[in-house]
Amino acid sequence: MDATSQRLLMCRPTYFAVDYKINPWMDPSGPVDAALAVRQWEQLRQTYLDLGHTVEEITPVPGLPDMVFAANGGTVIDGRALAVQFRDPQRADEAPAYRAWFEAAGFEMYDPKHVNEGEGDVLLAGDHLLAGTGFRTAHASHAQLQEIFGYPVITMQLVDPRFYHLDTALTVLDERTVAYLPEAFSPGSQAVLRRLFPDAVHATMADAEVLGLNAVSDGRHVVLPAQATDLAAKLRDRGYETIGVDLSELLKAGGGPKCCTLRLRQGKASK
Repeated sequence: MDATSQRLLMCRPTYFAVDYKINPWMDPSGPVDAALAVRQWEQLRQTYLDLGHTVEEITPVPGLPDMVFAANGGTVIDGRALAVQFRDPQRADEAPAYRAWFEAAGFEMYDPKHVNEGEGDVLLAGDHLLAGTGFRTAHASHAQLQEIFGYPVITMQLVDPRFYHLDTALTVLDERTVAYLPEAFSPGSQAVLRRLFPDAVHATMADAEVLGLNAVSDGRHVVLPAQATDLAAKLRDRGYETIGVDLSELLKAGGGPKCCTLRLRQGKASK
């Protein structure tokens, strides 16, 4: 298996907190250790650097505790960036901050026509875009994705509110293989996944409940929550090298490694 060097965007959780509830994981009455969240995030960042990836950072904005979840900041493929429109008003001000970063970085910019929460719901898998809907990203946005990026878009209907973004229920391991939780998808979407990825890795509910599928793969190494032990074993059996990280504080907001990580695909050679 060959590892592909990646360019990644992250946002330090300087202002991380759980001040509101917009998904089932969030409990504003529970304790949050902000300093621990920063240390865990720094471990994730260092893991990427140790693997040879390039990590760029966007400056966090006070009052935006979920800005750490950079995957929701946009979709970037072949040097084009589609900005986002969040469903929830608590996150709305993240959108212009990420858009400004993409523009300053020289990406060709497009503005969303519908609610679209970036790579949280849009995953490039080989020559297809898997696009989630059901809780956040609007189904109507999928047509715009296809027009901008020129990849066939496959709609994935999510049915379990705990797995509110596609990247909490499915991870792309390489251009031919994914891992996913079947129960997170509608029967029709399960059938499509079986057809597209007959050799997929199926996660257990226990691993999905620690956001084990919220993982980042470079084609050889898979960075995933340390608590997802069964999934890690299955991936190793398939020949992948797994690296477990502990993001227990960010999990309190429903986030894991992939939520913290946005892939910046500069050109077609870096798919």
